[in-house]
Amino acid sequence: MKIGLACDHAGFEYKEKLKELLSSKYNEINDYGCYSLESVDYPDFAHKLAESIEKNENELGIQFCGTGNGINMSANKHQGIRAALCWNTHIAEQARLHNNANILTIPARSLKWEEAVVIIDAFLSTDFEGGRHERRVNKISI
Repeated sequence: MKIGLACDHAGFEYKEKLKELLSSKYNEINDYGCYSLESVDYPDFAHKLAESIEKNENELGIQFCGTGNGINMSANKHQGIRAALCWNTHIAEQARLHNNANILTIPARSLKWEEAVVIIDAFLSTDFEGGRHERRVNKISI
């Protein structure tokens, strides 16, 4: 599975930890920035990640920012992107199971690293259920 990562400065440390954690489990991890703790604009990195999924360069994405809101809104501007802001495992599982989310957004300033890892694992280990949810997901893109 190819997974893309993105963040702003508030999520940089979590992204770096995740890159190390995932590199032992997945074939390819692609990093779309940011690359330091220096203040940056989150849309720049959300758009790079979203474009990579639109182009099928990555199957899924994971992104971080302080609250998760701004980077999530930015990614969702892209056709075919279903970014889900998740702060617990139930929401992450449901985002994949029922909404076929293809980007997980983590609010880095609101969660401990240990909490984020469990949420990420739930997201990556849950598949889309399809069925009645397929019809609903198809209605998202207008």
